[in-house]
Amino acid sequence: MKFFKNLLRDEQGATAIEYGLIAALIAVAAITAMQGLGNELTTTFSTVSTKMGESNTV
Repeated sequence: MKFFKNLLRDEQGATAIEYGLIAALIAVAAITAMQGLGNELTTTFSTVSTKMGESNTV
C-alpha cells in the first residue's frame, strides 16, 4: 500500500508527459510552418523559372 501512495505523490512521470506533449506541439507547429514556407518557395522558383524562360525567347 505504501508503494501506491508514493506512486500517487510522484510527479516526475506527469512532468515528463507534459514536456513530451509540449515538444509534440512545437514539432507540429514547426512542420506546419515549414510546409507553408516550402509551398511559397516552390511558387517563387516556378515564377522565376517561367520569367527566365520568357526572357530567353525575346
